[in-house]
Amino acid sequence: MKKIVILGGGTGNFSVLKGLKNYDVDLSAIVSMADDGGSTGILRDELGVLPPGDVRQCLVALSDSSRLMRSLMNYRFEHGGLGGHSFGNLLLSALEKVTGSFEKAVEEAGKILNIKGKVIPVTTHQVRLKMILNDRRILEGEKEIYLSQEIDQGYKSIYLEPYPKANPHAIDEIANADLIVMGPGGLHTSLIPNLLVEGVIGALRKSQAKKTFVVNLMNRKGQTTGFKVSNYLEEIKRFVGEDIFDYMLVNDQKPPQELIDVYAEEGDLVENDLKDERVILAPLLGGLKEKSRLDFLNRSLIRHDPKKLAQELMKIVNYL
Repeated sequence: MKKIVILGGGTGNFSVLKGLKNYDVDLSAIVSMADDGGSTGILRDELGVLPPGDVRQCLVALSDSSRLMRSLMNYRFEHGGLGGHSFGNLLLSALEKVTGSFEKAVEEAGKILNIKGKVIPVTTHQVRLKMILNDRRILEGEKEIYLSQEIDQGYKSIYLEPYPKANPHAIDEIANADLIVMGPGGLHTSLIPNLLVEGVIGALRKSQAKKTFVVNLMNRKGQTTGFKVSNYLEEIKRFVGEDIFDYMLVNDQKPPQELIDVYAEEGDLVENDLKDERVILAPLLGGLKEKSRLDFLNRSLIRHDPKKLAQELMKIVNYL
């Protein structure tokens, strides 16, 4: 059975894992621990726990339990003292307190959800993501970086504080992988934070696994404005020190014009500018037919289709 390791965070990991869990492969998700927004940020600050949000999404993606259980994990309280918190975040934080270990909490939650695969925090240390812009202002935390619209003017550095060591289990997964998939996901908030953990870059460079970069569908205005595929690769190379990818999976399907217009304020479509045999072009967009007009205006709808993503990734696996 081929071993596939997914490196990232957030909704990008969710899409990849949800599609691949339907195949006969050994799956592991290595998840960024830099999240500090919303429910996750409050739980971190008030309870001193590790951030559960991105881990929760991966657990739900890999779950083979009932639709009700998956919905329960994602249920978000709207009112009262729990307003804004998701049940899954509360469960993971409670399990961490009961077991004394975030890794053990994730393992136990995985049993409850009957997940197919493993979810592994990239580090078990408390960290904060910080960025120093060219004007010397410091963006404090993943949330501030995510909301910034000045990153495309240039930044001096991005780092985790304190500088954490990698989770040994994450390093082992990378070392033993047949295929490593990085992306899609927020470049500065989901992907790069994993590379800032001590030991991860060395493990990636040393690993004999084939490495695939799933390029984002959309740029984020003020952060990756006008980025093309080559810009994403250069930004990753800036941290890794070399081009490590054997394949780049790039969407070549255009969304409806009305959706592009809705997104104009958020960002533009990522275009491929590489004539490189490593680039795999494929239609990767998720369906839109069941979405309402209200969704069009208020929700992020230009997303990767998990099934299409998995089909293309499995073609790579079958060549290994």
